[in-house]
Amino acid sequence: MTADLRPGDFIRLDDVAEELGVSVTPVREALLTLRGEGMVDLEPHRGYRVGPLDRVDVDDLFWLQGEIAVRLARRTAGAVTPADLDELQWWTRRLRAAVESGDEQGVMEAEFEFHRAHNVIAGGTKLAWFLLAATRYTPARLYATDLEWGHTAVDSHERLVDAYRRGDLDEAVTQTRRQFTDGAARLTRHLEQSGIWSATDSDRTQV
Repeated sequence: MTADLRPGDFIRLDDVAEELGVSVTPVREALLTLRGEGMVDLEPHRGYRVGPLDRVDVDDLFWLQGEIAVRLARRTAGAVTPADLDELQWWTRRLRAAVESGDEQGVMEAEFEFHRAHNVIAGGTKLAWFLLAATRYTPARLYATDLEWGHTAVDSHERLVDAYRRGDLDEAVTQTRRQFTDGAARLTRHLEQSGIWSATDSDRTQV
């Protein structure tokens, strides 16, 4: 999803294991999982290759995340308490501080905890689990190093919390969708600039 590896690239188990400081066994198990999710392909006697990724894949992933998140936001609007709002605001302040200080790990932690707290308020643990599963494909570190994304995320969180305080469901839905449309646009732009899709199109033409 970051284009560090391109569609068609072979993944060498020994190299990955050495880079991560683990044995080959968990790397092989992880690749089996990724194969089941369509992220890598297995070629007999040759090994694993990065699977294809196109614009439709990115659009679908963020559409799915957005639809689930909006449903959760509607539930949150009907269940949120002043104490809940204080917690969401606290994580928003943590996110702002991390963004302004360039604390990459802090950005990822605050962003994750904000949404975790938000989804706990909504209830429906199975739906929240599906959202978490979908966001596993989102390259969190890519966003955490994007200062503009950071300021946008903070602004969106603040507007979302304010919308809940005012009981403005339409604005809450708008801010929820904003986060995912913005995320999709940024990732799409990053992948376009990496040249990943032109390379993919060329490979398909040769096949």
